[in-house]
This record gives sequence, C-alpha cells and structure tokens, in this order.
Amino acid sequence: MSESFSRSAARDWVAFDRRHLWHPYSAIGANLSVQPIVSASGVQLELADGRTLIDGMSSWWCAIHGYNVAELNEALRAQADRFAHVMFGGLTHEPAVRLADLLLRIAPPGLEHVFFADSGSVSVEVALKMALQAQIGWGAPEKNRIVSFRYGYHGDTFGAMSVCDPENGMHRLFRGVLPEQRFADAPLLGDNPETNADIEAFEALLSREHTTTAAVILEPLVQGAGGMRIYRPAFLGAVAELCRHHRVLLILDEIATGFGRTGTMFAAEQAGVEPDILCVGKGLTGGYATLAAVLVRPEINDGIRRSEPGVLMHGPTYMANPLACAVARASTELLLETPWEQRVLRIEAQLAAELESCKELPGVRDVRVKGAIGVVQLNDRFDGEDLSTEFVERGVWVRPFRDLVYVMPPYIIETEQLTRLTDAIHDVIQARPNRMRSSGEEPPTAR
Repeated sequence: MSESFSRSAARDWVAFDRRHLWHPYSAIGANLSVQPIVSASGVQLELADGRTLIDGMSSWWCAIHGYNVAELNEALRAQADRFAHVMFGGLTHEPAVRLADLLLRIAPPGLEHVFFADSGSVSVEVALKMALQAQIGWGAPEKNRIVSFRYGYHGDTFGAMSVCDPENGMHRLFRGVLPEQRFADAPLLGDNPETNADIEAFEALLSREHTTTAAVILEPLVQGAGGMRIYRPAFLGAVAELCRHHRVLLILDEIATGFGRTGTMFAAEQAGVEPDILCVGKGLTGGYATLAAVLVRPEINDGIRRSEPGVLMHGPTYMANPLACAVARASTELLLETPWEQRVLRIEAQLAAELESCKELPGVRDVRVKGAIGVVQLNDRFDGEDLSTEFVERGVWVRPFRDLVYVMPPYIIETEQLTRLTDAIHDVIQARPNRMRSSGEEPPTAR
C-alpha cells in the first residue's frame, strides 16, 4: 500500500468526509458508515486497510466490465491527449458522432436521432420535454400530462421525480411543486400471473386520459429503484400497443436495463417493442464517466421543429463531453466484442440456483432473478447501513435498501466470486431474522 493510502491517512480523509461531504440520500452528521476505497480492479474493490471486496453492485449498475479495464483506460488517455472538452453549441467532434452512430445501429429499429445528456435523470427530463414539445408542434397542446406506473423510478430531478412512484418516491416532500402526473397500477410480478388485471387497468386509464396524455414512461421488464420488480414481456407489449392505438408516445427508460443487463442488449427486445423515445445511461460508459443518451424517432424531431420556438429547449454545458463519448464508444464496442450474452445467461442461471435456498429462510417474501439481476425481498424493512457493514465483514459489497437485498454484478464476475456473493446474502439474512426493523427509505441510486 502506498504511503498516500496509509491507514492513518485514510482515517483522516474519512473523518473529513463525515464532517463535510454529502453522500446519496444522507445527512451530514448522521454518522454514516462509509468504506474508504483506494483502488479497484476486475470485480474487486480494495479498502484502505488492505481488505478486498467482491463488488455485487457494479457501482450502482454501471461498471458492467468491472474496474480498471485496459481498453477503457486507453480510450480516455487517447482522447485526453487530443482534447478533454469543447462546447457542443456550434461545434461537433468525432467521439460524439461515432458514439451516436454505434448507438443507433444497436438500438431498437426506428430510432434515428440522439441527444447526449449529463446523466440518467437529465435524459428523462429531456425525453419529457421532447414529448411535450412534439405534441405542441402537432397541434395538441392539451396533451400535457405524462402517464407513469406505480413503483416506477426515473431519477431525482424535478421532472423525473414527477413520474416516480407517488407513494414510495419523493413526491410527498415536494407536494405542490412537482408537476401532477397520472399513475397506472404497477405491472404484476412474474412471467405468468393468474390475471391480466394490470393490463386491463392500464387500458381503462389510457382510454379515459389519452386526450390529455403526451406520453407514457415505463422501465421495461424490471422496475428498478422502486422495488426491483420483474414483470412479463407481454405487459410491455400490451402497453406499447395501447399507446399506438391512442396515439400516445411511448418513452422507455432503459437506463438500468440497457446494455445487456436483462439478457438482451435492450430489455424492450424481449417484447418486440419499438419505443418512440429511449433513454439509456449507466452501463453506457462502463462506469467511467457520467453520460446518458436519448434516442428518438424522426417524427419527434419533426413535431419539435413545428413547435415554438422550433428547437428543443435543452442544452447542457457538458453535452456530448468528448472524454465521456470516447469511453462510451469503447465500452459499447468492448461489450459487443465479448461473449456478454453467454456471461449474462450464466450469471442468471447461477443466481437462480444459488438464491433458491433463501426462499426457505425466515422473513423472506420472494426471490426474483432476471438476467444479471438477483433480488431477495424480505417481509420487513431493515437498517440498510448496518446490513452493508455485515456484508463487508464477509468480503463482499452489497448495498441493500428498504426490504430488498439484491445484486447486479459486473458481467465478468467468475463463478466462485458470484458464489461468495450469494453465500453472503444467504448468511446475512439467516443471521438476522429477528433484528430486521423499520427504517428510513433509501432509493438505491441517484442518476
């Protein structure tokens, strides 16, 4: 361990952190347990005291290739040697153009235009603006509301918050400020529910509200931070068909599910759905930089051009940052060059087999697996901070929230490493059936 990362030095900067730095969904002075990381490679995080942790979270789902990836390191260095950033207003550059070309080639059919955003939350903001401006341009300004779904999560900025779950999200903190949207019942869990009540409820809502609805927004197949809820492709297909029937735009939020996480490049492929607007992020850069993209059909652009003032009203300072675009292209090319489908299928099979035993543990409500996503849902909420520390003691990094213990590991994880994660989940839950308690809610990821 280098001198700069000595244990005493780590204690100093952790102490500074506790006095001065906010962490996601936290308060300064709350005595949070934070782990000092000094390096990362493969699927392992190294702590300042020399211990290593197997990362089960892909750093909130984005480090799909793991850490310290040679190809991505080189992409950053090469671009930095040319230029790190230029404004995208009035200028363009090769990294943005080549990344956009690659994304349009692998995206669902019909998407032809790309907007590069700073983050997932911002991409949702842009998608909502696109839908609203397009409806104005098409002569339907009364179509100014969005339909979302209960248990949905789309980010923490104001427009994104307005389409997150109204009960379990942050609506109650900002009631009266957030735009008022409409919410459909959540899709039923599982591949073969006994009823189509969720589809029928959505059909009734859209039949009633379509004249004032600009768009529907949905996370395809997996509702992430709202509850790690996995649902059937047929529901997504039904939503898409009803949107087409009522001439309502469909926005798919693939920020968490894109780039192979559910077993296909984009989750929408499993339902044969082609969205009007697609948001991608997280795995886009392999965890190396903050970047998201909004991909749209040409009709959307046509509508925007007809609206006043005839342009899309959004333009971030760091839009299409060259460093981020360069590493995103390298990450996506690396994904395409590797056997990612086989890897995700292997992870899925192993998670399903090894988490099965959790179903027999006291306090476990459900076990769900989809692609490289494994979820154990408990009957009660718990102290997530405390539980994370117990995982660290077992040499793994798992960040539970509310009543959910879940993993979304890097695709390169080896069989033995994944077993250590699933064993730790089983052991931690088994050791604590009587110590679960209610606590504050922490959504698992900021965007």
